[in-house]
Amino acid sequence: MLLFFALGLLVHFVFFASIFDIYFTSPLVHGMTPQFTPLPPPARRLVLFVADGLRADALYELDENGNSRAPFIRNIIMHEGSWGVSHTRVPTESRPGHVALIAGFYEDVSAVAKGWKENPVEFDSLFNESKYTWSWGSPDILPMFAKGASGDHVYTYSYDSKRQDFGAQDATKLDTWVFDNVKDFFHHARNNQSLLSKINEEKIVFFLHLLGIDTNGHAHRPSSRDYKDNIKKVDDGVKEIVSMFNHFYGNDGKTTFIFTSDHGMTDWGSHGAGHPSETLTPLVTWGAGIKYPQRVSAQQFDDTFLKEWRLENWKRLDVNQADIAPLMSSLIGVPFPLNSVGILPVDYLNNTDIFQAESMFTNAVQILEQFKVKMTQKKEATLPFLFTPFKFQVIQDLVTSLLTYPLSHFVGYLLVFTLGIEVLVLSFFYRYMLTVGLTAFAGWPFLTRLWTRAKVTSLSWTFFSLLLAVFPLMPVVGRKPDISLVMGAGLLVLLLSLYVVTSLTKRKDSFIKEELLVHLLQVLSTVLSMYVVYSTQSSLLKKQGLPLTNQIISWATLASSLIVPLLSSPALFQRLFSILLSLMSTYLLLSTGYEALFPLVLSCLMFVWINIEQETLQQSGVSCKQKLTSIQFSYNTDITQFRQLCLDDIRRAFFLVFFLVTAFFGTGNIASINSFDLASVYCFLTVFSPFMMGSLMMWKILIPFVLVMCAFEAVQLTTQLSSKSLFLIVLVISDIMALHFFFLVKDYGSWLDIGTSISHYVIVMSMTIFLVFLNGLAQLLTTKKLRLCGKPKSHLM
Repeated sequence: MLLFFALGLLVHFVFFASIFDIYFTSPLVHGMTPQFTPLPPPARRLVLFVADGLRADALYELDENGNSRAPFIRNIIMHEGSWGVSHTRVPTESRPGHVALIAGFYEDVSAVAKGWKENPVEFDSLFNESKYTWSWGSPDILPMFAKGASGDHVYTYSYDSKRQDFGAQDATKLDTWVFDNVKDFFHHARNNQSLLSKINEEKIVFFLHLLGIDTNGHAHRPSSRDYKDNIKKVDDGVKEIVSMFNHFYGNDGKTTFIFTSDHGMTDWGSHGAGHPSETLTPLVTWGAGIKYPQRVSAQQFDDTFLKEWRLENWKRLDVNQADIAPLMSSLIGVPFPLNSVGILPVDYLNNTDIFQAESMFTNAVQILEQFKVKMTQKKEATLPFLFTPFKFQVIQDLVTSLLTYPLSHFVGYLLVFTLGIEVLVLSFFYRYMLTVGLTAFAGWPFLTRLWTRAKVTSLSWTFFSLLLAVFPLMPVVGRKPDISLVMGAGLLVLLLSLYVVTSLTKRKDSFIKEELLVHLLQVLSTVLSMYVVYSTQSSLLKKQGLPLTNQIISWATLASSLIVPLLSSPALFQRLFSILLSLMSTYLLLSTGYEALFPLVLSCLMFVWINIEQETLQQSGVSCKQKLTSIQFSYNTDITQFRQLCLDDIRRAFFLVFFLVTAFFGTGNIASINSFDLASVYCFLTVFSPFMMGSLMMWKILIPFVLVMCAFEAVQLTTQLSSKSLFLIVLVISDIMALHFFFLVKDYGSWLDIGTSISHYVIVMSMTIFLVFLNGLAQLLTTKKLRLCGKPKSHLM
């Protein structure tokens, strides 16, 4: 059996890895010949402003008084340059956005393993092709372009990463730091002959990365006064920098300015997905080689933004984000980035027809060079003889063998099983399908004899199934933080704890003092969690940052959540309740609204599930029925000797898979980056740390998962069934779902569609693999026993 499990696990790992080999292999190629326009460029230098996290509407629209939040930029649009909307692609994160802007291609998908911060494969960029590039801004953005540059001509100036604090009092200081350092740089250059000669060269780039708007958007939302005031601050800073450049270079008319953003931001302060508020970013250009404003009487666009922004009389020139890279290359006369897929937006160029034609030709040849290299690689890697027709006879033999069963039974079970699988699959696309499934679960006792034998248990099952069915109908994102719901969930946990502690004090056995102490510790942990959530929210609203005491309590609660349950009694319900209390303390710290109630309702349904499954034993003809109060998780008898698999066991396995999917999607869609709110981790940290924040969010997702798996351990114990047998049925159901999603994987369409189809497959395959490990974690939490007061460790057998 162990060998069988090992081989099965190996097969699943192979299938799991195959999707990354197929879809997450770097598309970048090397060996192309650089291409550049042979005619003199209009500009000697280029200044690129990237306002991280700035939405197009936030910049272009007028405020409630009819005034622009960025009067200098709006004046440029009306009197000096060209403007439009830059359309980004998913994932709308900082690294992919900057790569598209500066390198001209939509981020290498294999960079996901690097957290969007490092170059998994070397690529060419505008900075690399320039003679010199000076950049100022975030330490998360600047190094990735300097690292891959050939030679020592890309200079970076970054502030300390600790400044990127979502709980900071004033995030505009990040932008002020950039503007001040650029001014100091040019002031220093006047007294440094070597530096002065470099900045007077041609084909040079100055890059200003402005992170304040993004930080304020995450911390306070784009509708906040902080976000809007930051836009005004950036506008003032850009005005000062432009004036300084013109004065420094004597108004020689050889400087091009480009102002844009890497991505936008949703109303609830997140980005990463494909909502228009995330993908529509501003683009304003002026200076050498850029067309002046063009007055028009009418424009045709699929949106109503022009009227809302009151810019309907100034020609709007939209581009794809990757098109900006060849535009910048053309303006200063450097070779187009070798990996660029951008198409030169000639409507922005104010130059001769010959120059525009030569630039377009150079752009086409540069893209053609990539096609030639990829075609050569494809020919070398493809083995045509491996493609063979599928043998349909295999399917015919399978159907013939299945039809040997009684037709009525076969058709009935097949229809029910197929319907259940389809509901699970559809729930990945439509969360309300979970509500449909849970509603069907609520009526299950009334379709069997359970209703007549156990009315209270059946009614409890129906009530909690319907209550849990409400959560998939709740909004995934966009909800405002509601600490009162988190406090309410904590109070319910305390009331439940009070009931359990009261019942423990009425018992008269040798374990009462130890058990009582453990439960009191867990009650105290819940109270502390409620205090930390409330005080952290108050502190952040006052812009006082995350209190150190709260941070210490949060991390201590997280660290103890998997240890304290091991100190409780191994009796079935007491151990499960101890696990719930410990995990709920952590979950409260990671909650911002209604989701805090989700694990509590899910656990109540799990407790009822354990009871109702024992009631079904009598229907299955199992005469031996233990009392739940007498069952201990440490009971180590091999229960495979008691009975074999039956049809009810398939239902139990399906229930488990359905509850696991509900645990994943009950309060959000984890297949979307956009489903997470960074505010969930503010009790632990506010300084931006992608992997740490991501790890905390993943643990928040896994907590309901662990609760379901612990309940499943109890179901296996109470129904007297081998864990191996029931677990194999679960794996079969998961594999059928994985096969379903394997054929739904797309390799065409938008990145959002492709990424979503891949993530669905990865989630199902991950569930199959991690079920093995989480099953081990559940066994550890339910069966192991530690002693207090220095007594030796022991395992009750």
